[in-house]
Amino acid sequence: MLNLGIIGTNWITNQFVDAAIATQEYQLGGVYSRSIEKAKAFGAPYQATVFETSLEAFASNSAIDVVYIASPNSMHYEQAVTLMKAGKHVIVEKPIFSNPREWTSAIKVAEENKVFIFEAARHVHEENFKTVREEVKSIGSLQGATFTYMKYSSRYDAVLNGEEPNIFSLNYSGGALADLGVYPLYAAIAWFGMPEKSHYFCTKIVTGVDGKGTIILRYKEFDVTILVGKIVNSYLPAEIYGLNKTLSMDSIESITTIEVIDRKTKLKESIAEKTAANPMMDEAKAFAAVINFPEDTAKQKDYNEWLKLSEQVNQVMTDLRKDAGIIFAADKE
Repeated sequence: MLNLGIIGTNWITNQFVDAAIATQEYQLGGVYSRSIEKAKAFGAPYQATVFETSLEAFASNSAIDVVYIASPNSMHYEQAVTLMKAGKHVIVEKPIFSNPREWTSAIKVAEENKVFIFEAARHVHEENFKTVREEVKSIGSLQGATFTYMKYSSRYDAVLNGEEPNIFSLNYSGGALADLGVYPLYAAIAWFGMPEKSHYFCTKIVTGVDGKGTIILRYKEFDVTILVGKIVNSYLPAEIYGLNKTLSMDSIESITTIEVIDRKTKLKESIAEKTAANPMMDEAKAFAAVINFPEDTAKQKDYNEWLKLSEQVNQVMTDLRKDAGIIFAADKE
């Protein structure tokens, strides 16, 4: 049983802890927060026993094996490095780091301290994501894809009122691409590989980050168009199209339906698997398997593939930001 520590006490942390416990591979051991009251309020219902406001004390506590980090994006690097230097495995909520410099440095720390580092790209570990990946291999004459993830953020109301929430701040590595665009980018790169070129045509908001935009990933024989936004809602499905058949999915970040549509017959075949009640269970189980079986060649191969994919996504996200003229504070350090 892995003793789990957490950083961040928002809804996504609750969801991950519930998923981790449901796998029967973890138990919540401790909570780090800037407020001891918040730490105890979060951890007490899970019978956690470690509550810290000092990151160094939290990192050195022997009652913690692996830490899930769900703090603001710009804080991921410092927290992950501190924890890994203390011998902790880390699971970092996406986007894992602000730029390739941080990514490369953190991976080196993980290797030096013989610990694992995971980007919590949960959809990559879901069965329906894997089903699409296999179907893409047989689609034939791939012509392109269109992915959409536009979801209005309630925190944009604060921006309209003159405030600057973390998720809409350059100082905290925020914006639509960082927060939502990471999902379709993971899908595109996992299913089609690295693009030859990439462009981002975005709408910047008053805080300087991207509120919404259109991403074009150019491959040798086709393009992938991605619509992303945190200041509007879209209800479009996701599609991958070949000459003779089209794959249609209800979403790109949590696939629950997949239809294969034949161009000639117009027949539709549903190939989706039933999804888990908690969408984070698959990733939590996968990470535990790597940590618990470090000598298992197949599991370590999976781990290295996840790292490579994480590196590629991080690089493309950085390229897209630069294309759009979006510079994070973390880029200047």
